[in-house]
Amino acid sequence: MKKSLLAVALLGAFAGAAHAQSSVQIYGNLDLGLVKRTDQSLNIGKRANNTLGFKGVEDLGNGLKAIFQLEMRYEPDTGANETGSNGYQRPLFQGQSRVGLSGDFGTVRVGRGLTAFQESSIAFEPWHGIPSPQGFQADLAVAGYTSDPLSPTGNSANRFSNAVFYNSPEWMGLQLNTTIATKEANGNAAFIGRGTAAAPQYPANTTSQTNPYSISVTYRNGPGALMLAAERNAVESKVASFAGSVYVMPETKLMFSITRQDQEHTRPFNYDTKAWVIGANHQIGNGKILAGVGMKHVDGMEKVKQFSLGYEYALSKRTYLYADFSNKKGAPAIAPSTQTSINHYALGVFHSF
Repeated sequence: MKKSLLAVALLGAFAGAAHAQSSVQIYGNLDLGLVKRTDQSLNIGKRANNTLGFKGVEDLGNGLKAIFQLEMRYEPDTGANETGSNGYQRPLFQGQSRVGLSGDFGTVRVGRGLTAFQESSIAFEPWHGIPSPQGFQADLAVAGYTSDPLSPTGNSANRFSNAVFYNSPEWMGLQLNTTIATKEANGNAAFIGRGTAAAPQYPANTTSQTNPYSISVTYRNGPGALMLAAERNAVESKVASFAGSVYVMPETKLMFSITRQDQEHTRPFNYDTKAWVIGANHQIGNGKILAGVGMKHVDGMEKVKQFSLGYEYALSKRTYLYADFSNKKGAPAIAPSTQTSINHYALGVFHSF
């Protein structure tokens, strides 16, 4: 009897240890609501990307861990795989697909994911970095820059494929984040650039002439944070950004970003773009007010100006209701519409799991 009890106890101990050493988590979110744009009819739409992901960790001992993450994005109003703004369906694991190791040296991953610049800049944008028209991340906060111009049509603009990602440990508030991609072809459509339709600068399914890279340095000290970042993509467009945030009160966060993009390698003119965003989040009980104003100026073209105001009300830690309003002025930002001032309205619910 004693031996049987001992065997059961040992089995339970080993099972507990195995469970602690290796785990897989299923996660994601659902975001749906009513969306209205000035020149469009009322639609069922989204504020944030809808995701379904799998991530895991295995304890290898001595502080070393194996990690992985696979994340797909989908359209819950139709059940389809996520589509880009031009209607093209995106890859199954559009969000990210990475595997790597973490330890005292930091974290190293290989695969596809947000670049160091794109991932770090999210913390300094008042709409959490979501790509909705009410937010600033997809256009003004990154000065209209795209990280991945030589991927298939409809691909996400803020990721590298075929890349190595490194995040250092924090040291006195400082952290280094780097991403370096290979030159390999990813199935892109022809990129005309300084060429012509008959002889594009980057033909279809072409390789990059240089390795794309992204680097950011972040600093956190109490209520304040700073970011300095730079990136070069596969067509040698360059972007540099400086951003900061501070909690002036426990419930109030102020933030800003200044970004500049250089597209001289693929444009004979209008290649310099400057942008800035100023924003704030203010917590009131279960509610949060989001506000921001920003401007983008492509050299020689009309300035793009945006004002956004939003409200979130938390029903729980995982679910909140939201209402947003945004006004954007300036033709470069609202094409193909012929109107020079576009309003966006959104009312919906967000749930994470």
